Amino acid sequence: MQRPFATTRSRRGFLTSAGSGLGSIALTSLLTADGALAAAPSLAPRKPHHKPRARSVIWLFMEGGPSHIDLFDPKPALDKLAGKLTPESFKLPVTSATGSHRMPLVASQRKWKQHGQSGLWVSDWYPHIATCVDRLAVIRSCWADGLNHVGSVRQMNTGSILAGRPSLGAWATYGLGAANRNLPAFVVLTDDRVVRGGPTNWSAGFLPATYQGTHFQKDGPPIPDLKPAEDVTDARQRGRLDFLRNLNQAHAGKYPGDDELDARMESYGLAYRMQGAAPGAVDLTKESAATRRLYAMDEKETARFGANCLLARRLVEHGVRFVEVYCGSGSGWDAHTGLEENHTKWCRASDRPIAGLLTDLEARGLLEETLVVWGGEFGRTPFTDSNSSGKGAQYGRDHNPWGFTMWMAGGGIKGGQTAGSTDEIGFRAVDKPYHVHDLHATVLHLMGLNHLDLTFLHNGRPERATVNGGKVIGEALA
Repeated sequence: MQRPFATTRSRRGFLTSAGSGLGSIALTSLLTADGALAAAPSLAPRKPHHKPRARSVIWLFMEGGPSHIDLFDPKPALDKLAGKLTPESFKLPVTSATGSHRMPLVASQRKWKQHGQSGLWVSDWYPHIATCVDRLAVIRSCWADGLNHVGSVRQMNTGSILAGRPSLGAWATYGLGAANRNLPAFVVLTDDRVVRGGPTNWSAGFLPATYQGTHFQKDGPPIPDLKPAEDVTDARQRGRLDFLRNLNQAHAGKYPGDDELDARMESYGLAYRMQGAAPGAVDLTKESAATRRLYAMDEKETARFGANCLLARRLVEHGVRFVEVYCGSGSGWDAHTGLEENHTKWCRASDRPIAGLLTDLEARGLLEETLVVWGGEFGRTPFTDSNSSGKGAQYGRDHNPWGFTMWMAGGGIKGGQTAGSTDEIGFRAVDKPYHVHDLHATVLHLMGLNHLDLTFLHNGRPERATVNGGKVIGEALA
């Protein structure tokens, strides 16, 4: 008599089913290792795809759009054409704020000189950075997709003008984990105003929230409420966290796959560890007076950004992988009118601190393993903005995502050179145009990550930091 739940499966059928199951286990393991399937979010260090040239990144974000044709990309043709309407040969985008009108071209008011052994051109707005040109790879042919600040700042951070994608710092943290488990792997430093687009610029997007950036506040302690009350002993604090962890784990058992809860549990543990490590890492009073002067913290106009640059150096020194430092938060460099006054202010605020950062990193032997990136969300047009007269001190320049300058220095970069070029008036990238995705691919490459192999399965699709595009800027590499 046959038992009610017995089966009549043959030995061949059993082996076939068992073999398929083992294959699925192996496939899952391989996909997880490749990033196509997400493992439980973790900040444990992970092996890079290849030998990294840069252990950390400091991204100096000049928010608002610095004028490349007044800083690093001189255009003598502008002097000859100044005051004339933009020639018909230079096609204006139909989406330009100027509409179908051709605006008058404006020559740069700057004085230009060649500097260093390389002879790179830098304007008189950046005299201190000019002393560092032999360390810089100046990429003059960058381009992007955004027209307004929110979308463009977001794209320079995440690769997309739309919200929802992970920032580059989050991708780097996802790919490599944390080098120092007692500090955040990805830190954001801002100045006086809120960054356009806010936390979407350092979000983890569809990655587990564990990998998002940590925004250090600009006034007071960088991380509020980090230090416990005086009557809370270490044992008492540890007991609280253990109790909280048990509650969270019980909740996680009911709701598996809740990465927000995983991130919260990780953040509580990180906060506890930071109570011992963070105060020393962020304490700028430990630096000598000479070092503080090097970062221009002795002048009101440069003190804020100089302090953030010095803090960035201290953070990478303590193992933080990715530090983003904003200058002109809230589109400070956005000079639709009064470009002379605007850029004089922000160039002064950033010149000495950036030169100090490069000098200090090199003196400490950190520049070889720290990649420094400079730039904004786009550049500025060679013609006047529709809101300015184009004459006198009140002239301005419009947004220009079609051709602008970024530069890199440090870990793995060949200094003292330019890469690519814009047309003769600095409007469009014409020779070797490099998109934002190319910049991101290059940064990840120098950190030891192949941007095409760094994937995360989202909604059934393997996603990449470079949105399935991008190429490494090989000529910028040493």
